[in-house]
Amino acid sequence: MPEFIVTEEEAGLPIEQLLHQRVPAAPESYLRQLLKKGKVKISDDPVKGGDCVALNDRILLPDSNRLLELLANRQIAQPQLDILYETREILIVNKPARLAIHNGKGHERDNLTDQIGIFLAARGDLFRFAPIHRLDLETSGPVIFGKGKKSCSELGKLFMRGEITKSYLALVTGKIIGRGTLLSDIPAKGKLKAAESSYHTLVGNDSVSLLEIQLHTGRQHQIRRQLADAGHPLFGDQRYRGPCPRKLSRLFLHCRRLAFVDPFSKQQIDINCPLPADLTRFLPQVGIEQ
Repeated sequence: MPEFIVTEEEAGLPIEQLLHQRVPAAPESYLRQLLKKGKVKISDDPVKGGDCVALNDRILLPDSNRLLELLANRQIAQPQLDILYETREILIVNKPARLAIHNGKGHERDNLTDQIGIFLAARGDLFRFAPIHRLDLETSGPVIFGKGKKSCSELGKLFMRGEITKSYLALVTGKIIGRGTLLSDIPAKGKLKAAESSYHTLVGNDSVSLLEIQLHTGRQHQIRRQLADAGHPLFGDQRYRGPCPRKLSRLFLHCRRLAFVDPFSKQQIDINCPLPADLTRFLPQVGIEQ
């Protein structure tokens, strides 16, 4: 019967994430069925989905041929991650558009967090990890992951204190000149919460403007909502009434810079992530040359 002992790095993980890291070749639906049928145990007690494991827990798996094959097949096709920065505590990955960060409906397997779990497990790095912030499904750019419980906590504090700078590139309708600030109230969890962004125009013409935007608060869809409310919706933003030309297959919103002080090394980290090729190719269609 296959078994393993929970390490210090794995302690506190949900059982689903632990199994996914330990058996990366296994389909998520298969692992859920094992849990549902009570075939995964800690010592002699069945584990339920959502339960978290503790240090030195002895995890017992069923003695089946399929599971043994999955355990042997650790050479699962590795996701093509674009790693922008990595230390012992921090991993920063360039997220493409249309890739969800979290596991959710329609993204049970195809999400950045699971891809990183496969990547780390293949390297033998079995520890707790988590994204520190998020980007919308259609937004591309760097995402910070904490490696280990302490790292997640320290990086999360940086975000809470507003000590991580995030800059975005957005193509919007209309002519916008110079610099400015967007201040508005945005619905968030049933309440209206203040949102603030600053912008400046990089290039534009009478019909469109390419903006660099810095967030000072972190509300959901903040950039998209504020610009649409100001009469300058983003290209490709069907939800907020932006134009959706056939030659643009996604939202024109990209996080191009993250900057912060590494809470562990105390060094200044400045991640620059150029505009993706698909967005760069679209700019001449609206009369913009970079």
